[in-house]
Amino acid sequence: MEPLRILHTEAAVAFGGQEHRIFKEMHAMRARGHHVEALCQPQAQLVPRLREAGFTVHTVPMGGLVRYLRGVVTVRRILVEGRYDVVNTHSRIDTLIAGTAGRLAGTPLIVRTRHLASKVGSLLSYTWLPHRVTTVSEYVRRYLISRGVPAEHTATLYSPVVLPPPVEHSTLRGELGLSEDDIVVGCVAVMRAAKGHKNLIDAIRPLMATRPNLHMVFVGSGSPTFENTQAYIQQLGLQQRIHLMGTRRDVPNLLAGFDLFALATEQEASGTVFVEAEAAGLPVIGTDVGGVSEMMRDGETGILVPLHDERALRGALERLIDDPDLRHRMGEAGRRMVWEEGVFSPARLAENTEAIYRKWLAERRG
Repeated sequence: MEPLRILHTEAAVAFGGQEHRIFKEMHAMRARGHHVEALCQPQAQLVPRLREAGFTVHTVPMGGLVRYLRGVVTVRRILVEGRYDVVNTHSRIDTLIAGTAGRLAGTPLIVRTRHLASKVGSLLSYTWLPHRVTTVSEYVRRYLISRGVPAEHTATLYSPVVLPPPVEHSTLRGELGLSEDDIVVGCVAVMRAAKGHKNLIDAIRPLMATRPNLHMVFVGSGSPTFENTQAYIQQLGLQQRIHLMGTRRDVPNLLAGFDLFALATEQEASGTVFVEAEAAGLPVIGTDVGGVSEMMRDGETGILVPLHDERALRGALERLIDDPDLRHRMGEAGRRMVWEEGVFSPARLAENTEAIYRKWLAERRG
């Protein structure tokens, strides 16, 4: 089959989870033999990262009516000259510009990807402008269908997890002065109230009272939740038991020092951090919200608990803290799911993305 010509567009200028997904997807599709380019705002952090990786990146200022009108003219020219098979947009502003330009240029397939679990305001960028929509989880897909996006025009494509080489020895316990006999419950997440750090503290607190070797480690930062969490830990007098690591660039190293992973998030489009923890051989505990249940296998690779159910969360923590055999079994099951089955590999994403693009192109060409 002929390689596809694909253009990804993104209006955001920061480099967060959404941009990381685009970055990994472009690499995976290029590795599969397709021609992939991007269109971003000039100041976007994606621009130098993609160019350093050898991708062609077009830049167009976005935001406001004048830039919208100019952007449509510019992007239409780029699309006509580039003869792309697929334009895949990722945010509202770039969808308005590239979607309109794509319609005017006659681009065969315009796809909008929805990365977030939050509510959608206008459906314009999901129904009128794109031909089809992809989502990062079935949860997000079902939500869009409930809002009126035709089910047959949607598909779920899970975000890939690039697996690091196995860590032979974590530095975590040495940094914190912990022994191999200490039990470490770890959580890696940006510090936002909706990530449920306080809920985790409240659930584990009574267990710490009767288990002197039990510790909790939070990795991540973000004001004011970081400062609020720090103050709460001090108020409880648990500074020696609950450790705040802040932002770290060596997450695989830290995961390798945990005994189990827990995240009591209140909202999550997918939750690939659970996959990263499973890849490290850790049993996981998560709240049954958003796409979390799709990132793990309840009862096999970890334990799902209802949202805001402190007793259930404490019970799940207690089971895994007190049962090293269960931790080992669930950890190994998670490791197999990620490494051997390759459910969340970049190669699987590229394979599934190509299949859905070709299916939709065939439908459009009818």
